[in-house]
Amino acid sequence: MISLLGKDDNFLGVDIEPGWPENAGVIVLPVPFEQTSSYGIGSAAGPGAILEASRQVEFYDTRLGFEPVKAIQGIATLPAMDVHDCDGGQIAVRLQEAVRCWLEKEKCVVTLGGEHSSVIGSAYAYSEYFDDLTVLQLDAHSDLRESYQDSRWNHACAMARVRDVNKKIVQVGIRSECREEAELVAREKIPVFYAEGIHEQEGKGEDWPAEIIAAISGHVYITFDCDAMDPSIMPATGTPEPAGLTWSQVDRLFSRLAEQRRIVGCDVNELSPIPGLNHPQFTVAKLIYRLLGYISLSKTK
Repeated sequence: MISLLGKDDNFLGVDIEPGWPENAGVIVLPVPFEQTSSYGIGSAAGPGAILEASRQVEFYDTRLGFEPVKAIQGIATLPAMDVHDCDGGQIAVRLQEAVRCWLEKEKCVVTLGGEHSSVIGSAYAYSEYFDDLTVLQLDAHSDLRESYQDSRWNHACAMARVRDVNKKIVQVGIRSECREEAELVAREKIPVFYAEGIHEQEGKGEDWPAEIIAAISGHVYITFDCDAMDPSIMPATGTPEPAGLTWSQVDRLFSRLAEQRRIVGCDVNELSPIPGLNHPQFTVAKLIYRLLGYISLSKTK
């Protein structure tokens, strides 16, 4: 029997209803794991900061015109996963098992990770459950290194580890990669939509989301690294990169995606809270809530 947190610890601060988490439509699973951060640190505190900020998000979404929390039949936040004395590979196995259990109960699972390697197990579980799954990665970095700093489970290798089980990935917002990653992208013909190209297309009034969606087939799982967004919006991340995506660009992509594909789950990772600065975690909390609204709209696809 899984013990639920109290109302004040639940995402959005929503009431804990009888029969939850089994009766909730969405399961939120915090995984505060950080072991290989190579620049700024603090992502282990990201899940807690997001949950705290989420209590300030209004239930009614002015963009969507409804309350997503009702459309998804409620949210149940689980206690944070125990990551003590675990490495990235062990976390992946443990998380895969946990997410698989909820998928088998037909739940949508939102994983709140620390560094990007903390959420790999969720992508594994979704890839196992949906045989036609595309993993949509929003990120500043390709994260396709086979190994980094003597570790295959470094956060810079997150998508390489995802590709160990699912080659169907689409990358959006990329603006930093090493030569070997660029060569892999070209050789394997991985669909990559660089932030610079998105900005240029948008400046010309072109329909840039259409090309991204065309590269996505089947069900869609979103892995969202906070550094996908521009540092002016999202400074609280370990390796910020200039010229990132805007809130409006991310929202536009998710909106179009929900119209044409079925979004089945997501994770958010790499938020490193900055003491005294609240807007980054609030932005992430609101983005998750908006995405849950889009997930509810995409269920008919």
